Amino acid sequence: MMRTLVILSGLAVLAIAGTALFVYSGVYNVAATRQHTAPVYWILETAMRRSVLRRVQEIEVPPLTERATIERGLRLYHPNCVPCHGAPGIAPEGFGLAMMPVPANLALTAREWQPAEVYWVVKHGIKTSGMPAWEFRLADTDLWAIVAFVATLPTLSPQEYRDRARAIAPLVAADAAPPASGADRGDAERGKVALQQYACVACHVIPGVVGANKTVGPSLAGIASRKYLAGVIPNGPDNMIRWLRFPQQIAPQSAMPDLGVAERDARDMAMFLETLK
Repeated sequence: MMRTLVILSGLAVLAIAGTALFVYSGVYNVAATRQHTAPVYWILETAMRRSVLRRVQEIEVPPLTERATIERGLRLYHPNCVPCHGAPGIAPEGFGLAMMPVPANLALTAREWQPAEVYWVVKHGIKTSGMPAWEFRLADTDLWAIVAFVATLPTLSPQEYRDRARAIAPLVAADAAPPASGADRGDAERGKVALQQYACVACHVIPGVVGANKTVGPSLAGIASRKYLAGVIPNGPDNMIRWLRFPQQIAPQSAMPDLGVAERDARDMAMFLETLK
């Protein structure tokens, strides 16, 4: 028994050392102009499908056949999904064509995926694929509207899609329903996710949030203990929410951009930042 444990431990050490050597050698080409090998693509695809299937069991699918729901889904799909996935007879934008892996054509998605699976992917996104999470951009009813429209894609010819897309004006940002409000006090765990989804880690080091963690802006470690925000307004939950939503109104000379943070998201983010003593 002891001999077996020693052998297994040795193999584990060798595996870790081999992986570290592979990573640090730089031998793996990360260029998007070099395709994945077939085995790597299979691993990524299979891991993604199995991960989604594991997480959709408790999702309740609402009615998706109402015409108004499907049309709203089209208005959302056309400006938000076509750039990467295309549509019948319509190519993705150049950046969508150049992504690796290439975003899937969704024409047959409804025949291969269940509605709950499509909803989960649209809501949460897929890491390392370029598929964004729309949970912080669209209301739940809008996410289901997109699912409802995607279910109709197999029935649409290129001409039918073009005609319908022309007939229904794309949504402007003000027309999109905001995510539903949560508890007044906020949800710190959701706020932690929101900080990543609004790309705050692109400029700040944020304890507990993994990302680029650049120092373009100050580290947010200990921000809950600071007396002022941006050196302008007293630090506190209400002012933190204001700062997250309207930084340019509070400090016009600040490099902090207006990210269009929804009120609920700002409340949740402020709740998490309050834990960084």
